[in-house]
Order: sequence, then structure tokens, then C-alpha cells
Amino acid sequence: MSGILIHLPSAHLTKPATTLRLGPGEAARFGRGSTAHAVELLLPDPAVSRLAGEIRATEDHWQLTNYSTTQSYLVENPEGAGEYLRISPRRSGAPIPFEFARVVLPTRGSTVSFQVFAPDHVYLDADNPAGAWGTRTLNAYSLDKTATYFLVLVALCEPRLREASAVSVPTTPQVVERIRTHPALTQLTARAVSAHIDYLAEQKLRVRTPQHCADPGSGARRTGKREAVVGVALRFGLVREEHLALLPPRNPGLQFREPAQSGGHR
Repeated sequence: MSGILIHLPSAHLTKPATTLRLGPGEAARFGRGSTAHAVELLLPDPAVSRLAGEIRATEDHWQLTNYSTTQSYLVENPEGAGEYLRISPRRSGAPIPFEFARVVLPTRGSTVSFQVFAPDHVYLDADNPAGAWGTRTLNAYSLDKTATYFLVLVALCEPRLREASAVSVPTTPQVVERIRTHPALTQLTARAVSAHIDYLAEQKLRVRTPQHCADPGSGARRTGKREAVVGVALRFGLVREEHLALLPPRNPGLQFREPAQSGGHR
């Protein structure tokens, strides 16, 4: 699926995180913003320009434009071995090759950042790598088993892999608790896990979620999305028992309980 998903964590616990979805050709601007410079991604730090930059989605990748005349920005690959790109001031349309990236802007105190989930990477047909584009075979589900989103997927599937009779899937807080002991994920938040689940559902596995909930953030819609992701992953064998070894050791006190049913009394 073409397009990208952008996740901006909340600067304050009382404010919601921002999640944007851009289709091919669509763009989102980021910065401190003003009446003269409206931005889709608000970064309310005095060291960030009113109009700091722009992200544009293409068919198979995304581009970053740096509007600053003095500051360089970094685009990091959190899933890699420290790879990053430096986007120089006034650089226009720099193509970003990472499937999952963190855009980092300098501030007076430290940095501000947001995450970008890119389209699937396309791989050559192993049987005919030199074949014409029209004859090449694409992976139906292209999953990077070293990525955080795959660890989230394994955690979601774990109860059913360990016990076939399990009905419910873990909640987002349960997924956080399950994998946050991983050395690289000690700062993992529920909002970040939700962004990974959105990426899995909409970009990687392309599931159809229940449409009966008008509110896209409602509990029923969120539960339906997790269940749909688990269903596709297990039916097609994308997550198997051997993948459980990727998870941190289990906490004996952690139990995946059935969610409470809402009754007629409040």
C-alpha cells in the first residue's frame, strides 16, 4: 500500500498524540506554526522555526524538505545500527530510504522528534531478479522481523500461539508491559504501540476493521483492529511459534485476561 503514516508523540501527558496519514502526492508541513504559517505537525518549541519543513509522500518512499536557513535536521533509522541522514538547510525533496524513521530537530534544551512509517520496500523476484517490472512477483506481506512493529505483532499473537483456545488479544497496555523489558524498548509508550498497530493494520497487513464505530479512536474499533491483525498474521503463518523467541523473557505475574464486558449499570 502506498502512502505513509506520521506519529508525533504528545509533548504533554494531557494532550493527545498526533497521527497523520498521507497518500501519494500529499504533504504535511511541520514547525512551530503561526497564523501566517499553518502546519499539520505542531512542534511548540521556541527553537523550531515557524515553518520548519515539509514531508511529501510518493508512490514508494517519502521526501523531506528543510525550510530552515541555519539548522540541519537528522533522519534516523531506529531499527538499524545507528544509520542516519543529515538534511542540510534549504534542502528540497531529500528522498528518505528508511522504512521506519525518526525525524529529529535541534532545540535549546535537547531535541524534538516525530516518527514516519514508510511504504513497503519492494524486493526483486528471487526466481527472476532481472525480469521486467511487469513480470516481477511482489511479497504479499513484507515484514521486517528485526523491526519494533514485528515485535508488537508477535506480542499480540503470543496468547493464541501458546494456547489455541485463547479468545482475546492483548490490550495495548499489556503489549507495552510485555515487551518494554527489551533493552531497546525501555521507553516504549502505549501511544507508540498504537502507532505500530495502525501501521501493521493499514500498511503492512492491509486489514479491514469493523466500520460500525463512528469514532476511529473508540475502544471497539481499536479492539477490532488488533483482532484483525492477529487473524491475518496467524492464518497466513506470518507469526509462528519460533518467533516467540524474539520476545523478552516472560514475567510470571503477567496474565492476559479477558476484557471485562460492559453491563447495563455504570
